[in-house]
Amino acid sequence: MKPDERPTPEPRSAYFQFQRIRTRWADNDVYGHVNNVMYYAWFDTAVNTYLIEQGALDIHQGTTIGLVIETHCNYFAPVSFPESVEIGIRVGKLGKSSVRYELGVFTADVHGQYTVCAAKGHFIHVYVDKASRRPVQLPLNLQAVLEKINLI
Repeated sequence: MKPDERPTPEPRSAYFQFQRIRTRWADNDVYGHVNNVMYYAWFDTAVNTYLIEQGALDIHQGTTIGLVIETHCNYFAPVSFPESVEIGIRVGKLGKSSVRYELGVFTADVHGQYTVCAAKGHFIHVYVDKASRRPVQLPLNLQAVLEKINLI
């Protein structure tokens, strides 16, 4: 990889919606920082919390669900318990049955503001019928909620 191709942190202003998450004692690994698998759990939690709060996802009665088909994360700074993080969310691409969510993990700076980008990543959901698991067009209410945080 060439130096100009290396992933770089993004500013908080690159994201449209934020969810605060507290780290847990169990999130740390033997190296004294949050284990990489937790970042993916944070991504999933942040996106689904946003969708539920916006009325676009009903995990009990809904007929459409999002299945993850791709994930990726780049790490820039360690996070450790007992820190809190804020997960920035935006939509990078909105398809007919899929969504690329792009996320930033922000920790507090010396002034207590969540401005330090510790990681960034993405995951792609393909929305499917809950029973058949076949792709479906994004429901209109979901499309409307995703447009609010769409990058384009």
